[in-house]
Amino acid sequence: DKSDVGTMTKLLEKTILEDKVDLIFAPWGTAMLYAAAPIATKHKYILLGGPGSALKLKEIIDKVPYFFSVLNMADTQIASLAGILSEVKVKKAAIIYIQDLHGIESRDRALIELKQRGIQIAFAKSFPFGTKDLTPLLKEAKAADVDAFLAFVYPDESFLLTGQAIELGYNPKVFFMTVGPFLAEYKQAFGTKTIEGVMGGGAWNEKSSPGAKKLREAFMKKYKVEPAYWGPLYMYSSLQFLEKAIEEAGTLDQTKIRDVMASKTYDTAMGPMRFEKGFNTNHPGEVGQWQNGVFEVIDPGKKRTAKPVYPKPEWPKKAK
Repeated sequence: DKSDVGTMTKLLEKTILEDKVDLIFAPWGTAMLYAAAPIATKHKYILLGGPGSALKLKEIIDKVPYFFSVLNMADTQIASLAGILSEVKVKKAAIIYIQDLHGIESRDRALIELKQRGIQIAFAKSFPFGTKDLTPLLKEAKAADVDAFLAFVYPDESFLLTGQAIELGYNPKVFFMTVGPFLAEYKQAFGTKTIEGVMGGGAWNEKSSPGAKKLREAFMKKYKVEPAYWGPLYMYSSLQFLEKAIEEAGTLDQTKIRDVMASKTYDTAMGPMRFEKGFNTNHPGEVGQWQNGVFEVIDPGKKRTAKPVYPKPEWPKKAK
């Protein structure tokens, strides 16, 4: 779909109306899901919203009964992040965000959650897709002497920000980016030592559940690389859920499967999974942090697999 919403909607309708497929799977990204959910419902096709999330979907969820949102969202994720920042006694933060639904929703929640915890916000500034130089924003955060640098972005920007922060020698006590740090490619690109202490959205690891451990081992055996430590556990579990719902419905009739999905709880790789008003209620983790090569869940509460490291270690002199 070329990461274009208009192209995606045309292809989705073609897939349903012309190709007449039995099942459809979600496009990638928050804005994409928001556009796809009404189309799926119009044609009475189940849409598992795996790779993306949007709080705005809660406003229309009653109108999209065939949509099931799988990932955690800005409300739970940013609340957890704010809890972590409060725990380690962050006093001041800078926020940058990409100009789309993901960035805007995350910013809005951060402004609320950080204020409630008495954390000063030096600035909250946006930038457009395709920006290739984020050093002005990094320099502004450095000049503001913030404890925490928070970026609500996608992988391209996470890689860019990390590389440019290293070049500038900018090393805040908290370096957080939503979409990107959880990727195996991120770890491979910069090296285990370099990314030590970097925080990101997610999160899970093999300590999260027996099913998570099994999935990681199977993934590495098949693909010879680590899985990403956000979406894969959610999506794999949602497919296990769908499989069991189809088996229980005993048919590929979308409406009958939908009714089963809306009312059942099934055991999955990340534990018991169920949907309430179209939203998954089980999140293995909201925020992760790289610690000794492991993307640890550092959420406050029982799902934590490690305490947050604070302050983040300085970038190595020569990043690998």
